[in-house]
Amino acid sequence: MNLSKSWVITNKDFSIFMKKKRILYTLIILPLIFSILLPLSIRSLTTVTSANDLIALINAFSYFYIILVYIQSTTLASYSILGEKIEQSLEPLLATPTTESELLFGKTLASFIPAVAIIYANSLIFMILIDLFTTNTFGYLFYPNWTMVFILLVVVPLSSIFSIQLNVIISSRVNDVRTANQLGFLMFLPFMGLYIPLVTNSLSLNITNLTIISIIILLIDITLFYISKSTFSRDKILTMWK
Repeated sequence: MNLSKSWVITNKDFSIFMKKKRILYTLIILPLIFSILLPLSIRSLTTVTSANDLIALINAFSYFYIILVYIQSTTLASYSILGEKIEQSLEPLLATPTTESELLFGKTLASFIPAVAIIYANSLIFMILIDLFTTNTFGYLFYPNWTMVFILLVVVPLSSIFSIQLNVIISSRVNDVRTANQLGFLMFLPFMGLYIPLVTNSLSLNITNLTIISIIILLIDITLFYISKSTFSRDKILTMWK
C-alpha cells in the first residue's frame, strides 16, 4: 500500500471539510462549548455538592469525550464517504491507480485525525478549567490522572475507528447524510446509555470498567474492519453502491 496516495486523498477531504460550515461547527464550536460549560457547571456545584459526588460528575463529563469523538467521526465519515457516493465521484477515484485499501485508508485518516485532534485540544481546556475551579475544594489538582489518560489514548481512538468503519458499511446502503448519521448514532446508543449511570454515580468510571468498554469496542472495531473492507471493494462500489 502506497501511503503517499492515501495522504493525497486525506488532504483532498480536508479541503472539502473546510468548506462545510456544518462540519466546522461540529468539529470546533460544539466541543469548545462543552469544554467550557461542563467545568462551569462543576464550579457552580462546588459549594453544594460533596467531593465524592463532584468526582463522579467530573468523570462522567470526561466520558462524554468518548461520545463526542464518535459523533464527530460520524459526521466526517458521512461526508467523506457518502458524499463521494452522492456526487458519484468514487468511480473516477477507482479508475486511478489508487487501490481500494489506499482509498479506504485515506478516507479513514481524513475522519480520524481531525476528530481525535479536536478532542485532545478541547479535553486540555476542560482539564485546565476543572483544576482551576476545584483545587480549593479537593486540595489537589484533579488532572492529569490515569483515568483521563486511558480515555484519551485508548478509548477515544477506538470510538473514532468504530464510527468510521460503521459509516463505510452504512454508506453502501443509504443515499442521505442525515440518514447515515442517524443510523450511526443508533449503533452507539448502548455506550451513550452508560453516561446516565455515570452521572448518577451508580457506575464508577475506573480503569477496570474503561478496560471492559475498550475491549468491547475493540472487538466491534475488528469485526467492522473486515465487513467494511469487504464492502469497500471496487466491484461492489461499481455494481451495488447505488
